[in-house]
Amino acid sequence: MVAAVHKLIEELGRQGALKAAETDADRRAVEAAIAYMSDEEAGIGFLYSGWCQAALPHKRLADDAVWKVQTERVTLVVEPGRRNLAGDDTSFCGVPFGSRARLILLYLQSEALRTNSRDIELGRSLHAWLGRLGIPIGGKSFKDVREQADRLSRCRLTFHVQQGGRAGLMNQNIVDAAMFVDDDSAQGSLFVETARLSETFFEQLRKHPVPLEEAAIRAISNNSQALDIYCWLAYRLHVLPQARTVSWPALYAQFGSSYKKLAHFKMRFVDSLKVATAVYREAEVELESKGLVLKPSRPPIAPKIISATGSPITRVQPATV
Repeated sequence: MVAAVHKLIEELGRQGALKAAETDADRRAVEAAIAYMSDEEAGIGFLYSGWCQAALPHKRLADDAVWKVQTERVTLVVEPGRRNLAGDDTSFCGVPFGSRARLILLYLQSEALRTNSRDIELGRSLHAWLGRLGIPIGGKSFKDVREQADRLSRCRLTFHVQQGGRAGLMNQNIVDAAMFVDDDSAQGSLFVETARLSETFFEQLRKHPVPLEEAAIRAISNNSQALDIYCWLAYRLHVLPQARTVSWPALYAQFGSSYKKLAHFKMRFVDSLKVATAVYREAEVELESKGLVLKPSRPPIAPKIISATGSPITRVQPATV
């Protein structure tokens, strides 16, 4: 699948490949591949393996709604936090959603491993990182980032893990503390000082990080479902001992909670898969009537001791969660 997109670009050139794209989904895949292939900036991000198997919603839910995703090994439950109101009142702020929430999560975890610290500098640092991803911090985009950061700081999550005959859970907040800028006109800084990752979450991240290419994230940063699929493939493919078929019902359970019907999900999933594999050239996947065939593939980042600062931080390992 992915080889066809890159081969098309190499044979016809950028404009020729875009003209040859038969559908809007094909065109988005070609555009993502072009952006990825022309990106000369090297960078590595990290994501906790649990997030690669169960992700946040793509669209806004009711503010008091609980989000649940169940896969073969992992069940994720995200409960919305509350905002303090005048007097004795509080209000639910809703669970985080969409591509902006995913990018903030990726930033928090990447910075935590890069600095080997639970305390993450935000404000201008996050501002600069989102700028590198092509996310403008101004107007509606600024408000969206502020809102998702607020939701992430208040929500509570539980990862239920099933492995063989054993089960366990990790029940926690993502961050223990965060300070926000109250003035919406303060465009230069999203947060005051730092956010602190919860100790449990930080330790799980250190044990089970999944390395991702920043160039790939940059190319698909506005597509939340393609981001989920890319992260899942980055986690899953390189540890497979042999080819494995994942059925459509299983894919629907993992990625289709936002869709009422399997048929609607299948169409959107295939479109997003094209975009995700356009920035993961080594991914070996095939679509069949029964589902998706995953084949052993090289990871996006070579498996080795990785450090953005030049000193070892952790060994990337094929962990379940």
